[in-house]
Amino acid sequence: MTLTPVITEHWDDPELYTLAGYRRHGGYTALESALKQDPDAIIGTVKDSGLRGRGGAGFPTGLKWSFVPQNDGKPHYLVVNADESEPGACKDIPIMMANPHSLVEGVIITSFAIRANHAFIYIRGEVPEAIRRVANAVREAREAGLLGRNILGSGFDLDVVIHSGAGAYICGEETALLNSLEGLRGQPRLKPPFPAVAGLYASPTVINNVETICNIPYIVGRGVDWFRQFGTEKSPGFKVFAVSGHVNRPGIYEAPLGITMRELLDYAGGMIDGRPVKFWLPGGSSVPMLTAEHLDLPMTYEAMAEAGTMLGTGTPMIFNDTVSVVKAVTRWLEFYKHESCGKCTPCREGTYWITGTLERFQEGHGTDREMETLVDLCGQIAGRSFCALGDAAATPYPAAMKYFRDEFVAATTTPVDDSFDPAASYVFSGVAAR
Repeated sequence: MTLTPVITEHWDDPELYTLAGYRRHGGYTALESALKQDPDAIIGTVKDSGLRGRGGAGFPTGLKWSFVPQNDGKPHYLVVNADESEPGACKDIPIMMANPHSLVEGVIITSFAIRANHAFIYIRGEVPEAIRRVANAVREAREAGLLGRNILGSGFDLDVVIHSGAGAYICGEETALLNSLEGLRGQPRLKPPFPAVAGLYASPTVINNVETICNIPYIVGRGVDWFRQFGTEKSPGFKVFAVSGHVNRPGIYEAPLGITMRELLDYAGGMIDGRPVKFWLPGGSSVPMLTAEHLDLPMTYEAMAEAGTMLGTGTPMIFNDTVSVVKAVTRWLEFYKHESCGKCTPCREGTYWITGTLERFQEGHGTDREMETLVDLCGQIAGRSFCALGDAAATPYPAAMKYFRDEFVAATTTPVDDSFDPAASYVFSGVAAR
């Protein structure tokens, strides 16, 4: 399957990040078309395209937009989640660096569709250059009459605010992000109510990922049929894949959904020193791992779910046979323990106990009983926390036990009962479904 550069098509133009550079490649022509349409027609177009959220959950974008109540007398808001902080994920920051105007144009079209007059772009504070690039794009758009009052004579008004986060992983969760925007501690909210009904300032709010929004100008400008020619029936379109790990050419590869990991691995130059693939993760550390036997599965939402994992952010990490699964899982759990906001007991206490137990395995002092305890701890966290951070913390160990139980057995100091299979007592498909 060949690469399909769309969002990344003109990244070789050193002036693409400027308004003049973006317009040279057809920038803002989709906006001119969109402002002449009925907002509901744009929502219908995005629905028909089948675009699914590129931030990890894969929720249908047009459907999310349609949840926003109309004629409710309340202001509507658009919030762009640019707090990219998932271990292994690096696609949104390069997009904002290379092509920030595609994000700004997508923000304007989306805001027009959901009838929002205020939009916020929440960017992770550790990437000041990306913040400056997007802020400059917003400034240029405003000076050109593409933002502010009466955009292009349409009567539509829109203000865009760039907000710099303070570097908390939890603020990548949409409701914690809203709390942070409101000046509160970044902790998730109980749902319902969902943001589409009561989000920012208790008003209807749409929250979309950077890559999701960047797709909008191309869908509106080129049409549903053009977009659906890529990908599969249930996972249409293309995806910005960020491939990292033990590969010769780690980087950004934009390809149709449905490409296999083996094909992406070929584009990335294969494994370093020709060493074999031991395990890989399709979309950051929050999704269950797969092995070399899964390299030929299509990278789609449905195929990954059937395999017991998730496509997630579409930022695969590939590891060779030199990596200890026990150490990798322990490192991820240390991250989740550190980043837990502490609001709910399952995540706050569970990540502490899982990490402590895994560290004993890493040091070679685990026990048979602790293997069973870890399964019980993961089962007590998954589906019981306020947000997906708890589910993410409960994911690595059961998946590792499914494929690499022998490594944990080797890290024990007591004889292991071979009749006990922790993986069999944990429902992987349940984690993937969430």
